[in-house]
Amino acid sequence: MDKKILENLGLTAGEIEVYLTIIDLGSCLAGEITRKTGIHRRTVYDAIERLIEKGLISYIKTNNRKYFEAYPPRKLLEIIREKETLVNSAIPELQKRFEFSKEKKETLFFRGKQALKTIFDDQIEEGKEVMVIASTIEVNKILEYYFPKFNLQRKEKSIRMKMLFSESLRGDKMLKRIPLAEIRYLPKHESNVSTNIYSSKISIVVWGENPTATLIKEKAIADAYRNYFNFLWCHSKK
Repeated sequence: MDKKILENLGLTAGEIEVYLTIIDLGSCLAGEITRKTGIHRRTVYDAIERLIEKGLISYIKTNNRKYFEAYPPRKLLEIIREKETLVNSAIPELQKRFEFSKEKKETLFFRGKQALKTIFDDQIEEGKEVMVIASTIEVNKILEYYFPKFNLQRKEKSIRMKMLFSESLRGDKMLKRIPLAEIRYLPKHESNVSTNIYSSKISIVVWGENPTATLIKEKAIADAYRNYFNFLWCHSKK
C-alpha cells in the first residue's frame, strides 16, 4: 500500500512500520516487532507508545508480558474525524484573525485608464454609499465606455451616491443622468482631482490623459474625510 497515505495522517516512518507489522503479525510481543522490522528496540517501544496514544493499537498482559494488537483499520477514519472536529473548533478564532488581517492599513497607487477601473469596481464590491467631491466631469470622457456599466451595477445593488460639484457644472445634462445620486454644489472652483469616500476607503484621482490615483484603506482616515464631506454638504447648495 502507499505509505504516504499514513504519513498524511501524521504517522512517522517508524510508526508506520511498527503499525503495519502489528497488523501482519496479529497479537505479538515487542521483540517480534523488532526482529520483523529490523528497527532498534528503543525506537520500536517509542513508536508503540505513540501508536497507543493515537488509539491505533492496544495491548493485553499475559504472564506479565505485553502482547500488542492493532485496532480495526477503520480507526483511521475516527482520527480524521477527530482532527476535523479540532479544526472546526479552531475556525472561529482563525476567521477573526483572518478578518483582522484584511483590515490592515493599505495605500495603493494606480496609473492609467485600465488601472483606475479597479478603484470603481471596488466601490461596487463594497456596496456602500459613495461620497464624491469633484469639479470636473471629464471622467466620462476619459472612461467613456466604463461608467454606463458602473452606474448599471450601482442600480442593481442600490448603491447611492452623494456628490459635490463645482457651481460651474450646475445645469449640465450629464449630471442629471447619474442614477441614485443626490447632487449639491460648492462655490465655483477648478480642479482635475476627485475624491471618493466609501466604506473604510478613500480614492483620490488626478484626471488626465494618463490618470493616476491613490487608494487609501484606513478607517480612521475614511471617517475623517467623511466628516469633512458632511461639513461641506451642510454648507453646499441644492
